[in-house]
Amino acid sequence: MHAPVMPSAAGSGAGPATAAAGTAPLRLDDLLTAARGRPGPVFFTEEGAGIDASGFEALVAGAVGFLRAQGVGPGDRIALWHVNRLDWLAILFACARIGAAVAVVNTRYRTAELGHILRASGAGLLILAPGFGKIDFLDILAGLDGADLPELSRIALLDADTVSGAVPDRLIGRPVQAARIGVMAPSGADGTSDAGAPLVFFTTSGTTSAPKLVTHCQQSLAFHARACVAAFGFDAPGAGFAATMPYCGVYGLNAQLAALAGGAPSHILPMFEAERTAALIRDNGVTHLFGSDEMFRRLMEIDPGLLDAMVCCGFASFTPGLGPLMEAAAARGVPLRGVYGSSEVCALFAVQDAGLAAEERVKGGGRPAAGQSVVRVRDPESGALLPHGAPGALEFRSPSQFTGYFRNPGATREAVDGDGFFRSGDMGYTRGDGSFVYLARMGDAIRLSGFLTDPAEIEEVLKTAPGVGDAQVVAVVQGGQNRPVAFVIPADGFDAETVLSHARGRLAAFKVPFRVWPVESFPTTDSANGLKVQRARLRDMAEARLKEEAP
Repeated sequence: MHAPVMPSAAGSGAGPATAAAGTAPLRLDDLLTAARGRPGPVFFTEEGAGIDASGFEALVAGAVGFLRAQGVGPGDRIALWHVNRLDWLAILFACARIGAAVAVVNTRYRTAELGHILRASGAGLLILAPGFGKIDFLDILAGLDGADLPELSRIALLDADTVSGAVPDRLIGRPVQAARIGVMAPSGADGTSDAGAPLVFFTTSGTTSAPKLVTHCQQSLAFHARACVAAFGFDAPGAGFAATMPYCGVYGLNAQLAALAGGAPSHILPMFEAERTAALIRDNGVTHLFGSDEMFRRLMEIDPGLLDAMVCCGFASFTPGLGPLMEAAAARGVPLRGVYGSSEVCALFAVQDAGLAAEERVKGGGRPAAGQSVVRVRDPESGALLPHGAPGALEFRSPSQFTGYFRNPGATREAVDGDGFFRSGDMGYTRGDGSFVYLARMGDAIRLSGFLTDPAEIEEVLKTAPGVGDAQVVAVVQGGQNRPVAFVIPADGFDAETVLSHARGRLAAFKVPFRVWPVESFPTTDSANGLKVQRARLRDMAEARLKEEAP
């Protein structure tokens, strides 16, 4: 049987985007073209102040001046530990003009995670805003061992005047100074920086190993942003974007750059707050919003009709049990669309077609935003490419692809094959229309009786059983073969045998769990996009319980 690779992309090349013959390479500054040509604000700050294109470019020029005063030049690396704000974007654009790279740090990170990013990136300058919210950034920073960070030479504090108490002259043995990003006369579009040099380092989830630094250049980010304009309708008349996902992750940053490329005014919030975001949508005609399924659930709980008039509500499924709710909302007209992305190929890599039936439209995956992207599916055991509809390991080649894992060529070779395809580690299948469906992480997928099975298929059945509030399924080896087991958050009337009887009547015998255990909660890990269930921990828990049961 023919194994499809879709869509056809002859000449797309391996790895990140490269400029076509005779064309100039894309840079971040090129995304400002649409903004320069339209009147009115490009950004709205948290306080509601409007900033037009020239105002933003003046802020970028000020950031360039500050960074150069710190000695930051081409090839240097800084770390940025900051919430969504206009100065975050100004620093990124400034680094692009200078030729420096930014290691972005999640504001939820604590000492160990911060230390790892600083070591892995070799950042010479750490910029942070210590006065945000209830997080004591300076206390977290003070917990680091300065001797373990040989390349970090200095620390700069944004909004230093908001810190209670005196700001120390030194922290972890490094000099500390105020970082004042003012405005300067705009210097115009950049046309000299290396568009293929490292610009941003994103961290992988690190659930199975130490997080790696995913490297993107200006070219890959700018190309993807432009591709997303048409795919998501950011250039539609009256389009407006709410930036609620953190810029420190691809989900937040890629969406923001796409809105900028399409000329859609962006309302920046430092973090997602349901009530505040709902008010922003009602009062400002926001048409585009991206986030997790839980985020949209909370918004619809505040006002069931809040999202009905929007153009695109792109979401990723991070919260178990919300699938039926999202499908029902899509069926009644909410413009919910499943998306797909990763740090390596960018967020908003693909989106489901708006005209699909609700049950298909809310699935992860979709049609790649960039027509040059190639998607294929491989059998993880035989290595053969699979036909449409057959689930296996998803592989991608795209101009939006990362350039590699920083300072980790071995991991890069393992992740990207000789033809430039990124081995995503995700499970899914292709459709015959040029789109694909994401099912689960390959590490989460389970092979039962020879069939590669998405545990969500079993979980959805268990959630309909009496006495079950939520469910997670993993596989363990029992009697020499993989067998499914389930952890459930019980509701009133929970009984394990009743749950199993319910499953037997609705699932093939090999998919019925042979154990069902109640738990108060599932183990989770934090990420830039929200909480994710740690299935590896669940497998460990299952194996431990089976050992306890053994005679």
